[in-house]
Amino acid sequence: MAPPAATQKARRLAAREERIVAAARALAEERGWEAVTTRRLADAIGYSQPVLYGHFPEGRSQIVTAVALVGFDELTAALSALDQHASGADRVRAIVTTYLDFAKRHPATYEAMFSLPIGAPFASEDTPLSLRRGFDAIVGALRALDTPPDDLETAAEVMWGAMHGVATLRRAARFVPEHHERRVDELVRYFAG
Repeated sequence: MAPPAATQKARRLAAREERIVAAARALAEERGWEAVTTRRLADAIGYSQPVLYGHFPEGRSQIVTAVALVGFDELTAALSALDQHASGADRVRAIVTTYLDFAKRHPATYEAMFSLPIGAPFASEDTPLSLRRGFDAIVGALRALDTPPDDLETAAEVMWGAMHGVATLRRAARFVPEHHERRVDELVRYFAG
């Protein structure tokens, strides 16, 4: 058991790290990732740049990865909280709408998760647990269909890719905004019949 002083120090360090990540995320959501520099971040939270580098020795790229991992935790929690007893088509719709809503509400976090280079591997044994669980939620929705796809993992990759495409093109204002519900209906119809 760690001595109380060491435990308190570890808690303080963890709290400071969480504060750095939250500040980076807030700054990115407000002004975009190009505004997130170690200097601006240090100013925003009232710490020196050496303190930031003490927590994130790789600098901004490591901070972006930390924000992305928090985003994956949140998205996975939202996808995992969906009704597991709903019909397959309802589960697919819930996955699609939850995913797209997350991407719309947290555009900079979503960008960190899926567009910026991060230090988290995908589709490997080293993939972080929250990423695997988020993907498993998509697989589970497809598995619940009356006629699930033969290759669940590939179908889940295609569904994820379709959702990502809609989220990305929606954010870039490449779609007619009024057609959003119809796009969701098409995605659900494609995967759930």
